[in-house]
Amino acid sequence: MKYINEMTLRFKSYSANESFARSAVAAFCVQINPTLDEVIDIKTAVSEAVTNCVVHAYPTHAGMVEIWVGLTEDTAYITVSDSGIGISNPARAREPFFTTKPEQERSGMGFTVIESFMDSLELLKTTGGGTTVKMSKKLGGGLNCQSMTIQSA
Repeated sequence: MKYINEMTLRFKSYSANESFARSAVAAFCVQINPTLDEVIDIKTAVSEAVTNCVVHAYPTHAGMVEIWVGLTEDTAYITVSDSGIGISNPARAREPFFTTKPEQERSGMGFTVIESFMDSLELLKTTGGGTTVKMSKKLGGGLNCQSMTIQSA
């Protein structure tokens, strides 16, 4: 697939970084002219995916979270990855209300929320631990190529 633009973010799995991540991804996606509702959908999905990394991936220490975003003329492809403890049963983790942290009053709705806001969701176990969440969202506005100038360094 040919992307018109891509970015990668890496940050520690601190809860304070969740708002940074969702804002950065949403700001990057603005260049392909999403509607306000689409921006809110992306921010919500990224927030849920990053929160899962913070709460579940690294139970004893902070680890790294990586977000990759690839844009086509009308679609945002977003991957959120960690190298934490992984998910033993990805199919079960996608079930509404399933949580491994009931003592923390987790609702178990993270993947359900992501699935409801995005067009696609894929949950992958990473060999040797870790989890990758792949999602995409078709955006209604489409790229405004005439207002975009690309310069070489």
